[in-house]
Amino acid sequence: MKQNIAVDRPAQRVSATGIVVACLGSSSTAGRGQAFDFIGELKRRPRNARFDFRNFGIGGDLAYNALQRLPQVIASRPEKVVVWIGANDVLAQVSVKVKRFFRLSKHLPVEPSPEWFRDNICAIVHRLKVETTACVALCSLPPIGEDPTSSVAFQNTLNRCIAEYSETIRDIALKENIGYIPLHEAILAKIQESPGRAFTSFRFLPLYRDAFRVIVLRKAPDEVARLNGWRFHSDGIHLNSCGGMIATDLIQQFID
Repeated sequence: MKQNIAVDRPAQRVSATGIVVACLGSSSTAGRGQAFDFIGELKRRPRNARFDFRNFGIGGDLAYNALQRLPQVIASRPEKVVVWIGANDVLAQVSVKVKRFFRLSKHLPVEPSPEWFRDNICAIVHRLKVETTACVALCSLPPIGEDPTSSVAFQNTLNRCIAEYSETIRDIALKENIGYIPLHEAILAKIQESPGRAFTSFRFLPLYRDAFRVIVLRKAPDEVARLNGWRFHSDGIHLNSCGGMIATDLIQQFID
């Protein structure tokens, strides 16, 4: 879906360093540790020299947390806003241990649910439309794990929830007449060409191990991916350069 742009848009707002593109999300937006840094990749492209990319990504955030941080995004006076959030909402829906962890660590006022996710995404979009004149785009959610027709219960549930939450994101983008970036559809199509391993359970230790490999041992996320046996992810959740470049190119299309 292409974004409809009004003919009488106001003049572009330019900061001291360029036209502001605000990116709101969780660890996939933050681009640290084993997560591919799509913002860094966009910054390196000569065609984007006129843009000032602002990174509003914080690891572990759910849509609720992104909504709480929205004033910072609005204060940056963005020309464009990319919202990529929801993987942690899905993980909290699928895993009891993740839900308990996020309820405490992210100070969630209620238990995560599909309905609460929709409410928070709608609130984000509404505030951006009312309090800014930015072009806004929502990203659907890349698959977690690489077995789209898995018989493993945990992976099968993940597949279903990722698809459902992505459909919610698409539905909101359509109803609000804003941009939609089909990360889920594009990366799933690539995985379906050659399915890989299933994401069989959520465990904190492997995530911390992979973060240690990148931050302390200075291994590249793609090297971590090879060690773990993933093609599009570094750890089954975060994208490596193969999956990350698909996402980056789609986000580039919106920015262009």
